[in-house]
Amino acid sequence: MKFIVANIFRVAAFTLLLILLFRTEWLSFMLVPLTNNNAPPVYTQNSLPSLALAHLELVIGSIVFTAILAILAGVFVTRKSGEDFLPLSRAIANAGQTFPPVAVLALAVPATGFGAAPTLIALFLYGLLPIFENTVSGIRQVNPAILDAADGMGMNPTQRLFKVELPLALPLILEGLKVATVINIGTATIGSTVAAKGLGEVIIAGLISDNTAFILQGGLIVGLMAVLIYDAMGLVESAITRRIGLRPA
Repeated sequence: MKFIVANIFRVAAFTLLLILLFRTEWLSFMLVPLTNNNAPPVYTQNSLPSLALAHLELVIGSIVFTAILAILAGVFVTRKSGEDFLPLSRAIANAGQTFPPVAVLALAVPATGFGAAPTLIALFLYGLLPIFENTVSGIRQVNPAILDAADGMGMNPTQRLFKVELPLALPLILEGLKVATVINIGTATIGSTVAAKGLGEVIIAGLISDNTAFILQGGLIVGLMAVLIYDAMGLVESAITRRIGLRPA
């Protein structure tokens, strides 16, 4: 029953997302009451599919670099040679999460100019904490008896890391990756304030023109994308963990 309900929700959410992206005019009757002074209920200044694609490009680009650095840092501080750097690494990751993205944009624009670059920097910093912390937690939770068995089999530290520790930590690492991705999907909307192409354009256009219909369109598209991508990543996580003989985190 739960499987059926989940699939119904997925189909409904995906269908609504497609309508919002390609046939928003079908929802005009619902959006008209949210406008003022005969303002248009449907955003037409730019192609919504192209804005959504640009939005995802920002998110994917930032997450790839964030994941590489965060996982490498997480592995490093769990080695004996890097244990002393854990407090510093954790402080940097926390600072990236707590520092307001708008402030990051304001500081980055003078150095990089307007466009995607300052947005990528802000998203990169914002995604560090969940991936880093989950990598550290995942590796640290590996049963010491398993590590002793790996040592007894003659594995060197590199073999033990890639054949034992990382596979066992994978569910938590993937969970951190999911959380960081969803955070960045929402946060990427602020990129439009510095001329980065994305769905923030729709929301900002609504704020400037006092058009709640635009704000709702942009917000719904971003929200549905976040929910569906999180769900899809969860399915991938389950498939991977089953394949390597682990239960999802």
